[in-house]
Amino acid sequence: MLFVLLAVLLALTSWAAAVDGPVRRADERLAGELRGHELQAQPGEFFADLGGMAVALPVLAAALAAAALLGRRAGRPRWWFPVVAGALAMATVPLLVAPLKALVGRDGPPGMTSGEGFFPSGHAATAVVAYGAALLVLRPSLPPLRTPRGRREVAVAHGLLMTFIGLGLVRRGYHWPLDVIGAWCLGGMLLLLLRTALDRNDDRGPYEAVSDRPGPPPPPQDQPPQPK
Repeated sequence: MLFVLLAVLLALTSWAAAVDGPVRRADERLAGELRGHELQAQPGEFFADLGGMAVALPVLAAALAAAALLGRRAGRPRWWFPVVAGALAMATVPLLVAPLKALVGRDGPPGMTSGEGFFPSGHAATAVVAYGAALLVLRPSLPPLRTPRGRREVAVAHGLLMTFIGLGLVRRGYHWPLDVIGAWCLGGMLLLLLRTALDRNDDRGPYEAVSDRPGPPPPPQDQPPQPK
């Protein structure tokens, strides 16, 4: 269901970005309000850089290497599968972003080279998939990432990071807000597919959760009769 919602939202944002209508005009006004001055844009530049391949790809590569090492040490069958699946998810990003950019053909904000296609944002999509895939491939090997509380905390942290990266891209004038939203939808769809593939590969079922609460005490054992 979530996959379908993201697909519909991606289609709607693509249409809004391609057509010169009220949504796109409102998007451009919002970008103008969010865009920071040069002296105030350092935080935006920092977070925008986190979405670049120079930062996101090494983070994902380290997570894939750690997942392979931990999975092999634990004796997991098909321990290599998360590495391959995570790498394929990341490789799919430019294969989908480039045709969408050409299809929508939206010019960039003022100061950016026009005619290159800016929807969806490649930086935002790279960030969503790289950091999200890093967490997913490590999830079966690190118990804190499998508890309900751990999943909630990681999801919130990932969402906040993506929000700051998206705001950084808009504040620095690299993308329009709709470019970022479309990239979030595309990246979210890829992460859902990756999670499904990893769930099916996991020999314990769909990422068996470790409970936050202590389990019931073990049943009492029959005590042997005491000698009199």
